[in-house]
Amino acid sequence: MIMSLQQQIITIAVVVLGTMLTRFLPFIVFPADKSTPKYVQYLGKALPSAVLGLLVIYCFKDVSLLSGSHGIPELIAVAVVAVLHFWKKKMLLSIAGGTIAYMILVQLVF
Repeated sequence: MIMSLQQQIITIAVVVLGTMLTRFLPFIVFPADKSTPKYVQYLGKALPSAVLGLLVIYCFKDVSLLSGSHGIPELIAVAVVAVLHFWKKKMLLSIAGGTIAYMILVQLVF
């Protein structure tokens, strides 16, 4: 289905508006001259660990211990994530390292 020029303009305008809203809204809601609310500070501390936990659960949701690679690549990847996170304390590095380790294991080893 081909969009008309008007539909394309509307689509681009909505995407631009959505992007601008998500970029500017935090600065409007939490101005620099006011202190950040305690619940937002709490979320800033709690959510990274929650996201990492969610990713671990998602990683193991389809693992079958009775067939295939028996979950070995997943366990190794989680160990890589844990080691990287305890060593460097960088969430992005931990997730990226575990993902890369998992993909190498699945594509080349198992």
